[in-house]
Amino acid sequence: MSRPHSTPTPANPGERPSDLAALLRSCVDDPRRVSTDLPRRVAAAHDASPYLFAPRAVVRAASAAEVGALMAGARAAGLPLTLRSGGTSLAGQAGGDGVLVDVRSNWRKAEVLDDGHRVRLQPGLTVRQVNARLARYGRRLGPDPASESACTIGGLVANNSSGMNCGTQDNAYHTMESLQFVLPSGTVIDSGAPDADERLRAKEPELHAGLLRLRDRVRTSPRARATVERLFAMKNTMGYGLNSFLDHTTPADLLAHLMIGSEGTLGFVSEAVFRTVPVLPHAATGLLILPGLAEATDALPALLAAGARTAELLDASSLRVAQLDPGSGSALRGLRVEHHAALLVEFAEDTPERLEEVAAAARPVLERLPAVTGTALTRDPKERARLWHLRKGLYTAVAGARRPGTTALLEDIAVPMDRLTRTCEGLIGLFDRHGYEDAVIFGHARDGNVHFMLTQDFDSQAETDRYARFTDDMVDLVLAAEGTLKAEHGTGRAMAPFVRRQYGDELYDVMRELKRLCDPAGVLNPGVLLDDDPGAHLRRLKSVPAVDPALDACVECGYCEPVCPTADVTTTPRQRIALQREIALAAAAGDDERRRELEDDYAYAAVDSCAADSLCVTACPVTIDTGAVMKRLRGERHSPLAQHAGRAAARHWATAVKGVRIGLGAAHAVPAPLTGAATRMMRRLGATDLVPAWSPDIPRGGEPRPAARHVPAARAVFFAACIGSVFASEEGGGSGRGDAGGRASGSAGAFLSLCERAGVAVDVPELAGLCCGTPWQSKGYTEGHRAMAARTLDALWTASDHGRLPVVCDASSCTHGLGELAATLPEAGRDRYNGLRFVDSVTFTAETLLPLLPRAPRLDSLALHPTCSTVHLDITGDLRTVAEAVAGTVTVPDSWGCCAFAGDRGLLHPEVTAGATAAQAAEVNEREHDGYASCNRTCEMGMTRATGRPYRHVLELLADALDALDASEAAAG
Repeated sequence: MSRPHSTPTPANPGERPSDLAALLRSCVDDPRRVSTDLPRRVAAAHDASPYLFAPRAVVRAASAAEVGALMAGARAAGLPLTLRSGGTSLAGQAGGDGVLVDVRSNWRKAEVLDDGHRVRLQPGLTVRQVNARLARYGRRLGPDPASESACTIGGLVANNSSGMNCGTQDNAYHTMESLQFVLPSGTVIDSGAPDADERLRAKEPELHAGLLRLRDRVRTSPRARATVERLFAMKNTMGYGLNSFLDHTTPADLLAHLMIGSEGTLGFVSEAVFRTVPVLPHAATGLLILPGLAEATDALPALLAAGARTAELLDASSLRVAQLDPGSGSALRGLRVEHHAALLVEFAEDTPERLEEVAAAARPVLERLPAVTGTALTRDPKERARLWHLRKGLYTAVAGARRPGTTALLEDIAVPMDRLTRTCEGLIGLFDRHGYEDAVIFGHARDGNVHFMLTQDFDSQAETDRYARFTDDMVDLVLAAEGTLKAEHGTGRAMAPFVRRQYGDELYDVMRELKRLCDPAGVLNPGVLLDDDPGAHLRRLKSVPAVDPALDACVECGYCEPVCPTADVTTTPRQRIALQREIALAAAAGDDERRRELEDDYAYAAVDSCAADSLCVTACPVTIDTGAVMKRLRGERHSPLAQHAGRAAARHWATAVKGVRIGLGAAHAVPAPLTGAATRMMRRLGATDLVPAWSPDIPRGGEPRPAARHVPAARAVFFAACIGSVFASEEGGGSGRGDAGGRASGSAGAFLSLCERAGVAVDVPELAGLCCGTPWQSKGYTEGHRAMAARTLDALWTASDHGRLPVVCDASSCTHGLGELAATLPEAGRDRYNGLRFVDSVTFTAETLLPLLPRAPRLDSLALHPTCSTVHLDITGDLRTVAEAVAGTVTVPDSWGCCAFAGDRGLLHPEVTAGATAAQAAEVNEREHDGYASCNRTCEMGMTRATGRPYRHVLELLADALDALDASEAAAG
């Protein structure tokens, strides 16, 4: 239970960071969640917008009471306070130069209600994470932003998110049932409580009365009412949601709906209850290429009337970019794009029969279109995914190809449908006039909502002036069309100076009064959403120096952060890149003290603590592999002597593995306190990246790898991972046989046993001294990695009959590592190895062995931990297939993520794995399971440590089940 938080006493903490830190620490239960350190502040400053504000302090709040106390603390300090969740907002609303409060890390609870028809959410969950929980009920959230993998519920509420399919009817505003929010005074209101309005009146009488005055003012002014109705008939996130004054009556309901789209300027939403919408699983999609924008927009009314759920517009520039995509298809690639435009349309229904009816009814409408490449619709999932990739890949293509040092700007507007063509043509004219040659237009045509993307350099006054002139002309164009300057992305700082122009003086005064009533001290996010300074949008613009060709394409969008296992412990990929940029800027400015402080922190917080699992590249829209860069930086720190030692270890790997096995056995023979004391002493002497932090749960040494054998008619070559020899399996130890059935323990013994049962012959080469190379790659020992790659690939080339047989490995990270070995070699020496096929034992079992094995008795339930490598190898489905042969119910936790054990990272830096697995472990331990499985030994160790449950390779559990079947049949016979 949180302790009560009193209002802090003003202490003029602006004098010293230590004073501010002391004040803020008095506001939270755990003072470690407050930081005024330069590296943490700088890392947290960067978001997806073109603005940069460095906070004075960063706090990870954990309760509504703490947020209320922090608001009071910021007020006492005379500092602004900004609430930050995902940091994916594009207009500057997620950054500030006062107190930055993280409301993501400790805010990830969800409660599904009414069989998925409603859901109660905290602000730190992403939309994708919520929809994963709702999927089993056939439901999803109404808003469907393109950033759903990283956009959090906090941002979804703060910006009134919508998306491609939801229109205005299913956005955050219209699907919200109730909110719990904290006002700057500290008052907490739950609008879903029966006494919510009475509580608001009792606690905040001036605010309650003021809301009634503003409601009546808007309702009784014909001009104000007409403006609100006109603007909110479209998607509109410009200014406050004044439609609340027309749609709702009681102050508690009014304020709850005004919180939506308020961008953290009125209060903090600590919890939201949403009504959900049904998933429509059956869809048909088509790319309709038309002669021009007019033909595309003219087609919209008939297509929407025919039942199209989605209609995405791509202008001629977008089509030219899409043509460069290898998956664009022959029809698009062969088209000479001039003034063309395209509509990506999709029909979706709840049953295949209903979809067939709707598609058939739409066929005459489609055939009447002047489409230049046909009007076919496809139901094939892969083909549909290809078409959607063309639309969603536009951002990737333009942002990834921009010149280093420039910023990718993604803006959005909406206009009445009958003015869409003229507005798009006007935008294209502005691009030409102001020299934005790479700009593209795309967006949600069904809503008159288009996005445009351009690249901009803010490092010179001339470039900033160009952007200012373009913005002024764009504002004139959109407002002349009676549109809105922000449809989905929120007002932020980018459009705050133009709110008065869009709404007029009367409604702007209503907004100003609303802000004063809720936040009289102006503490919350000043300068966001409302700003009377006409040039505010041109200040505090971000400089993006070139730092590394592998990183320079980063747009700081934050899509990488939800998949990063160190996000709650040290830094994220976005922050690792942002810190490099800050170091470069400090160096360029000659600020050596700042540079040294950032560099000193970077060694651990960015480089050493990185799990290097590279899940970031799977989420990054511009395919940056930050993990690979961190591994390279580790290598660049190594001296020639260290690289030589890495090469020597590769040369004597068989001896090294045997030594580790013996050492683990000896460590377990010595009293644990002595072993722990010895390792702690060595780590204190500087060996933190070489000597593990000893813990009694570190397994003993495992069994030797299987002996070499060559059998007739072999169907595969088995490469038993050396990690199974280094560490014994969770059950069976390293003492000989793993079970009564007589097979060797561990995943290697299980795999060979399964092959024998299935009658599938496999060869085993001489494995002594061979390795997938991952230990050298992850630590940056490039010479050792290259030496091991040459030896292992040469041996496997021979063993596989020059690639005729697949090479099967029993650890997913090692399978992944084997696949990357050839890239380590010089180009001239790697070509012959292109024919090698590496297959994980899970996939080989799912595809080859399971159909030949008897059906074994299954466990009732199994907790399953996929690994980062199963994601990279795209074999998570195979893992589940094998798991379902073991247990009737297979559960992958909703909070699944990389365990960050990462070979030896979890041994060297156990705090990283503890942070990465905390949520998943808590979820696993909410109930008892009959089994716990993964497919990589160190990941099994990480999850065993986190949960206290014995995680084993899924093949071991399958082999156990078949052994039990043999035993029962023998007993019966």
